[in-house]
Order: sequence, then structure tokens, then C-alpha cells
Amino acid sequence: MTLRILCMIVALVLAGCNRDGSDSIMPPAVALNSDAMGVFCGMNVLEHPGPKGQIITKSRIDPYWFTSARDAVAFTLMPDQPRDIKAIYVSDMAQAKSWEDPGATNWVDARKAYFVIESRQQGGMGAAEAVPFGNRGAADAFAAANGGRVLTFKEIPRDYVLGSDAPRDQSQHQRPDIRTN
Repeated sequence: MTLRILCMIVALVLAGCNRDGSDSIMPPAVALNSDAMGVFCGMNVLEHPGPKGQIITKSRIDPYWFTSARDAVAFTLMPDQPRDIKAIYVSDMAQAKSWEDPGATNWVDARKAYFVIESRQQGGMGAAEAVPFGNRGAADAFAAANGGRVLTFKEIPRDYVLGSDAPRDQSQHQRPDIRTN
């Protein structure tokens, strides 16, 4: 009898841990396809060169798609956008075939990526881009060839993704914490 009660208690504890743990598991990236429409422009994401982004939220089945990595970062900073973010993915340009073909499955967790900002390379909509890479070496090589500086996701200045495209010193701006599940 005591063993039966102990087993039930252990099962309840493990079930509670399993339920809580499932909310924190990062869902996998979705392969880029012809149905992907940009959140801000309403255009097909495949029609634009350069790195893309996708954000997966708890409250939506399909990801939010972005024609540029910079737009995906901007989405996380806008107060009127969903805060129940489970995953933020951007194209790993170190794995891309070319700028025109950034790839459909080479996603990297944006919070672990290295971004080159203020480079000469423009995003798909002709705006300044935050070019993402899955490793620091590739980001450094891109910056050496195209100008710009290498930053982490949390270091990208708010004004770079939300403000003017004009490069300027924005080091005084801090990013707010982003709630992710």
C-alpha cells in the first residue's frame, strides 16, 4: 500500500514537471515556403533577397514571417506585438547559397546568432539590414568584407531596427528584456 501511494506521488510530481517543461521547449523552425507572407509588407517572403526571419508564438499555429532579419528583431521591440514568443529564428547567412538565395532551412536561433549591422549590404526591401550568422567567425569575415560591426541579438540598438536607416552611435540605448516561453 505504501509503495502504491509513493508511486502515485512520484507520478504526479513527474507529470507536473513534464507539463511545465513542455512550455519551455523551443519549437523547431519552419521551412521557408511559398505561403510565407511578410508581416509588415504583406508580400511573399521569397520575393526578396537577403536574410529572413520567423517568430513562433504560443498563441498562433503558423509563424510570423519577415522579409528581413532586421524586421524580425524590430517585431520583438514593438509594444503592440505579441509577447508570447516561443522562438525567434533568422537565416544563418554562413550557410546561405547566396544573398539572393538565403536558404529555406538554414535557420539559427536569433538569441544565439551574431549580427552584422551598419554594413554596405542592404536588406530585401532596400533598408539597412541586421545580417545574422550562426558563428562569430563568419560574421567577422562578412564585416571585414562589407563594413559594419558584429553584435549579439541583445546588443542590437533599438534605433537601428526601429528608427532611421542613418548609421549613428546608438550605444546608449538598451534593449528591454523579451519574454520568451
